[in-house]
Amino acid sequence: WLWHQRLSHLNFDTINDLARNDLVAGLPKFKYHKEHLCPSCKQGKSKRASHPLKPVPNSRQRLHILHMDLCGPIRIASINGKRYILVIGDDYSRYTWVHFLRSKDEAPAVIITFLKRITVLLQSPVIIIRTDNEKEFKNQMLKVYFDSVGISHQMSSVRTLQQNGVVERQNRTLVEAARTMLIFFRAPLFLWAEAIATACFTQNRSIIHRRFNKTPYELINGRKPDISFLHVFGALCYPKNDSEDIGKLGAKGDIGFFIGYSADSCAYRIYNQRTKK
Repeated sequence: WLWHQRLSHLNFDTINDLARNDLVAGLPKFKYHKEHLCPSCKQGKSKRASHPLKPVPNSRQRLHILHMDLCGPIRIASINGKRYILVIGDDYSRYTWVHFLRSKDEAPAVIITFLKRITVLLQSPVIIIRTDNEKEFKNQMLKVYFDSVGISHQMSSVRTLQQNGVVERQNRTLVEAARTMLIFFRAPLFLWAEAIATACFTQNRSIIHRRFNKTPYELINGRKPDISFLHVFGALCYPKNDSEDIGKLGAKGDIGFFIGYSADSCAYRIYNQRTKK
């Protein structure tokens, strides 16, 4: 159950596939048994039928097709004041990126910055971008940029979410996992963005792409992911208090909770109960 929790409440069949087929480093090679139901999973995950999956992706290389979707507004702002989730998914690998926005107006600039960085990082061009027909994607700023770099922008028909089903499904999967983690931890709801970012981080390293029998992380980066360092969202920790004059008898450690992984460095993200940061 510890690895079920570390992997953002991943189902046991997938955990056993990861271990049995040696798809990740750092996961003990045991038979993982589901001895009882996970109450948080029962509460947090919906039972609505999904759209039929396409058996084979349309693209043959990473970044050839990117799917994008904007979710929100979330009723409760995140700890950093964000209310929208921009989800970007790679059609080939199913690797997913998430960005959190204060308003829809931020979307074009965030998308352009992301595209510039990811093409340099992976040394691959983006050929096609698929979105819905909303104005955050259908605007002059993005059109000018797409035309300048030769990106084809394909938009789904109005009120036809199935045509952008890849990212719609991933969006729902991330929200369900985050909801489950928040329920399990009994976390304040303003930590929803941290929960979604953590779910995205772990799912990229644990979901199995059935066409290749590899994780999205391996398909996008060319190497197996190491998951030995993963922790349970909400785990109790004690960050050192070295920023204030605490005196000789003051507590040297604060009470904190693990809320995810840094996107920019090999570091953990901690919510400090004393400073509320």
